[in-house]
Amino acid sequence: MIRKLAFAAFAGALAASTAAFAVDTTPTKGAPDLTAVRSAIKAKAFTVAIKELSGMIDAGVQHADVYNLLGFSLRKSGEQKAAMTYYAKALDFDASHKGALEYQGELYVEIGEIAKARANLASLEKLCPTGCEEREDLEKALATVPKTN
Repeated sequence: MIRKLAFAAFAGALAASTAAFAVDTTPTKGAPDLTAVRSAIKAKAFTVAIKELSGMIDAGVQHADVYNLLGFSLRKSGEQKAAMTYYAKALDFDASHKGALEYQGELYVEIGEIAKARANLASLEKLCPTGCEEREDLEKALATVPKTN
């Protein structure tokens, strides 16, 4: 119970901070070249991906794909709290970013926030009424949840 309350407090603070973040920033024009980052992620070299993506952000790149992939790499490195921050930033830049909705939803499943994962799935269902990879992957993650949730 205490853990859930602590997470709720964190999520509230995160929501407040990301709202301010969204007002003060403008996305970088055009997507950066993420070929090397995607290769590192495919090779499960998440530390390499985190370093590269963090460098892009430090250099002023502000793009939903960068934040989403940083969130993914952090989550796969066991840094769930930091991952949640970057998924939120990705969605601040692009509220219909399918990858961020999927990965954030998978993180919600991992931490037991099933209602939030289902809300992300509902967003993906609207974005992909005939189906898409992100929707299918989040559906698979939710299928692992016991029916009592």
